[in-house]
Amino acid sequence: MEVDVKRKRFSISSLTYKQQKILISITFLFVPVLLLILFTYVPSIFMFGYSFTDWDGISPTKNFIGLDNYKLIFSSADYFRPFIVSLYYIVAAFIQIALAVCISYLISFRCRFANLFKGVYFFPSLINSVAISFIFIFFFQPGSTLDTILKLLGLGRYIHFWLQDPHLINVSLAFVSVWRYIGYDIVMFSAAMQSIPTDIIEAAEVDGANRFQQFIHIIIPGISTILKLLVFLSVTGSLAAFEIPYIMTGGGNGSMTFVIQTVNFAFQNYRVGLASALAVILLIISILIFAIQRFALQSRGA
Repeated sequence: MEVDVKRKRFSISSLTYKQQKILISITFLFVPVLLLILFTYVPSIFMFGYSFTDWDGISPTKNFIGLDNYKLIFSSADYFRPFIVSLYYIVAAFIQIALAVCISYLISFRCRFANLFKGVYFFPSLINSVAISFIFIFFFQPGSTLDTILKLLGLGRYIHFWLQDPHLINVSLAFVSVWRYIGYDIVMFSAAMQSIPTDIIEAAEVDGANRFQQFIHIIIPGISTILKLLVFLSVTGSLAAFEIPYIMTGGGNGSMTFVIQTVNFAFQNYRVGLASALAVILLIISILIFAIQRFALQSRGA
C-alpha cells in the first residue's frame, strides 16, 4: 500500500533539474540510436562476418573460409580496376564543389532573386536518381537532345556516341552526377556564407578589398567547415557511385564502378561472401580517406 502511494506521487517535476535533463536527453536519443544500431552497425557487423565465408546469399549454410576472399581480391588487379572509373567522379566532384562555391558567392551577396536562383539550382536534387537517369539516357541518345543542340550551334563535328564510346562514357556519367548534386552544394555553401557577419565584408570594402580579395580572405575561411565536410562527402560518394551508372549503362562499356561490381558479385554471381569482403575494403578506404583528410588539415592548423 505504501509502494502504491509512492508510485502515484512520482512525476517528472519531482526530479531535480539535472535529472530531468538526463531523462529528456535519453528519451529523445533512444529511438534514433536504436534505429542507427539496428540498420547501420548490426548489418555492418554481419557483413564483416560474411566476408570470411563462402555464403551464396541463399543457402542456409555459411562455410568459414578465413581470409580466402581477401586473398582472392588482392591477388588480382581486376578487382581494383573500377577505382580508375572512380577517378572521373572524384575529378567531377572537385569541379562541382568549385562551381558551387563560385555560384553561391554570386547569388549570396547583393543578388536580386537570390532565393529564386537557389530554388532553380536545388531543384535537380529533389528529383529521384532513377528519373534523372532516364532523362539523360534520352538526352545522350544518338540524334536526340544533345546532338540536336550541337547541330543548332554549328558544332555537329563534336557529336559522339556519348554512352557507347568507352573514352567518353565516364565523362558523360560524371557530368550527370554533377548536374544531380551541385544544387545541394550551392544551398549548403549559401547558408554558410549567410552566416558570415556583413560588417566584416563592409570593413574590407572600406579598406579597399575587391570582390576577389574578399572571396579569398573572408568567404573561403568563413565556409571552411562546410567546405571540408562537402569535400569528404563528395570524395567518398565518388568511390561509392552506383545509381546513375547502374541505371544508365549497367556498368557496361567501361563504366563499372566498385559498388556495381560488388552488387553484381552479390546478386548475379551469388557470391555474397566475396561481395562482403569488397564492401569491407571500400569501407576501410573511406575511413582512410577521412583519416588522411583530418591529418592533413590538422597539420595545417585548419
